[in-house]
Parts: sequence; C-alpha cells; structure tokens
Amino acid sequence: MRDLGVGFRYLVQGQKWVGRHGRWFGFGLLPGLVTFVLYVGALVGLGYGADDLTAWATPFADDWSSPWLGLFRGALTGLVFVFGFFLAVITFTAVTLLVGQPFYESLSEEVDRSEGGEVPESGLPLWRELWISARDSLRVVLRVAFYGILLFACGFIPVIGQTVVPVLGFCVSGFFLTEELAAVALQRRGVELKERLRLLRGRRMVTLGFGVPLTLAFLVPFVAVFLMPGAVAGATLMARDLRGETAGDDRDTASKRNDHVGGNLPPFGGDQGVYHLPH
Repeated sequence: MRDLGVGFRYLVQGQKWVGRHGRWFGFGLLPGLVTFVLYVGALVGLGYGADDLTAWATPFADDWSSPWLGLFRGALTGLVFVFGFFLAVITFTAVTLLVGQPFYESLSEEVDRSEGGEVPESGLPLWRELWISARDSLRVVLRVAFYGILLFACGFIPVIGQTVVPVLGFCVSGFFLTEELAAVALQRRGVELKERLRLLRGRRMVTLGFGVPLTLAFLVPFVAVFLMPGAVAGATLMARDLRGETAGDDRDTASKRNDHVGGNLPPFGGDQGVYHLPH
C-alpha cells in the first residue's frame, strides 16, 4: 500500500511542478487542446454519420418489417457510437503525446533540468522520434485492446464480472497509461518499450498508484487536457526514480562530501566549483 501512495505522490508532484512553472503548463496545454478539438469533431461527425454507416453495413435488413428494422439498426448505431467513444478514450493520450512530442519532450527536459544532474537527449531527428512514438503507441494500444477483449468476456461471469473485472480493467488501463507518459522521459534515455515495461512491472504498485487515479480522471476528456502537462512532469519524476537517477545523485553527493572531508577535493564554494544537492 505504501508504494501506491508513492505513485500517487509522483502524480501530485507533477501537477505541483507545472503549477509552479506556469509557462510550461500553458506550453503543455496546446497539444491536448488540439487533440481534444480533433476528437470532438470526429465524434460529432460519427454521431451524424452513424445511421448511414449502419444502413450501409446491414443491407440484408432492408426488407425487415417495422419495428424490427428500426430497433436493430438503432441498437447498432448506439454500439457504433459507444465503440467510437471507447476508442477515443483509450487513444487520446497516445495521440496527444504524438501530436505534442516536441512540446512534451521539452517539458520533460525542463523537469530533469530543475531536478539537477544530467539532462538526457535522444540525439535522434524529430521524424525518427515520431516514428518510434507512433510504433510503440500502436503496440501499447494493441495490448490494451487484447486485455479489453479478455476482460469483456470475463464480464459475463456472475459476481466476478461485476466486481473484480472492472477493477482489473482500471488497473490495466492505469498501467499502460503510465507507460505512455513515462515513455516521454525514458525514450530520451534510449530505453526501449520492452525495457520500459520491465521497469514498470518491477514497481507495479507505484505504477498503479500513478496511473489508476489518472485513468479515472481521464474518463472526462476535457479534464485530461488540463492534467496532461502535470502528468508528463510527474511521469518524468517517476522515470528518474525507476532508473535510479535520484539515488545515484544522492550517492554522488555523499561521495563528494566524503572526498571533501578527506581532502581529496577542493572545498565547497569559491572558484573551485559549485555543488548542488538534488532537489
């Protein structure tokens, strides 16, 4: 349970970070707003065209008598729209991160810079980074879809389907949402998807503590727009911990202090250099 709290604390710290750095909060809002407008337009278009799509896909029902034709196609139209909304929810983060790759990468770099130590850079051209992000996002979405189908089938199991399965669904969504957000920082560090998943599984409860509350909030897409910059900042802070960078900075600082005490390095201050404790 303690690790769940640690994950949630990273989420809160990320929101606080962008709150203290208002310029970066506004900077990080832009991709989410653009994606939100595109998704709203797509859902409105789907709402207007769902009837025609259903009629086109079910020509065999043209000769059905009333009310069966209307009930059948009405139910299918509703399912089409619900499925479209579901796709919008599970892909919103991936598409926003893809649209805002340069924005969120700059935000993540600034978080690293504010925490002290090295600021990793991928060194890859933008088109290459976009290709890797799109490829990995597709792999994640396929994994989510697989688990979604499996959990949907389990939903028909009495009692378990109405209690345990929804909880597992939020856990799966939270885990992969965290992966997508942490990928902004970890991709700059050259960490591939398999390794990212291994890191997150190694700190599963921390990952869920970060991702599950965010998943619940992201069910409201407009809320997701405002939480996205802080979510990227928090995921960067968590990625540093997963990679042991914070602990490494602490060890480096302790070593420097021992060296100073032992006379192996110049004293703090002056013209010999300035040593910063990690934030």
